[in-house]
Amino acid sequence: MLTVNEVSKLTGVSVRSLHHYDAIGLLKPAKVTDAGYRLYGDDELARLQNILLFRELQFPLKQIRTILDSPDFDRREALAQQIRLLELQLAHTQELILFARRLQEEGVEKMDMKAHDTFEAFDTTEIKQYEEEVRERWGGTKAYDEYQRKAKGRTDAEQAEIGSQLMEHFAGIGKLRQGSPADEAVQEKIAAIQAFITEHYYQCTDEILRGLGGMYVDDERMRCNIDKAGGEGTAVFVSQAIAVYCSQK
Repeated sequence: MLTVNEVSKLTGVSVRSLHHYDAIGLLKPAKVTDAGYRLYGDDELARLQNILLFRELQFPLKQIRTILDSPDFDRREALAQQIRLLELQLAHTQELILFARRLQEEGVEKMDMKAHDTFEAFDTTEIKQYEEEVRERWGGTKAYDEYQRKAKGRTDAEQAEIGSQLMEHFAGIGKLRQGSPADEAVQEKIAAIQAFITEHYYQCTDEILRGLGGMYVDDERMRCNIDKAGGEGTAVFVSQAIAVYCSQK
């Protein structure tokens, strides 16, 4: 059990905020001692992780409480949604970088400010739509929390470079897509992707990797991005190779 001061030091949440969370029923301590000290256990810390994630996404406290207390709240389902939103945000950042580089190379004077594609990089409509779709079912996960820690301090350019490196992995698999998903060379590249995600994003367990394999096919934007990197059919091939990889573990 941790005291409120220990929880504050561990998480960076102020004691005042923790007291407020208790007062509004958002985060109750596991117990309160006779002396009035609040004590928090693992369950309370897990709930606090969810609260912090929602706060990062600008959810109001009242709505956070409603979501976390909902009997329909499902962490596993939320994980796939969180990863998808992260990928949308990463893609948006990459588009902004490409736009800035184009502006740097061509110069403002040579760009047609009335052209349809001039301001496309600033369009966040898709991200906002997806946020709305998952808002009522959003949940915090250790994977997202780990990603937040690893991403902290990285510049947009560094984030974009990591995304580009991941696409290079897919491009490498795409060159092998005429063979079998079970081929040793293909399986080695799947292992490399799993290791890459673990190093740069979050601990990519076999369960998470299996879920990503499904998303690479089911999510239209991810499928298009992977096929763009490795050639048409790469996303399906990667998904099949992941299924083989996970079945052998």
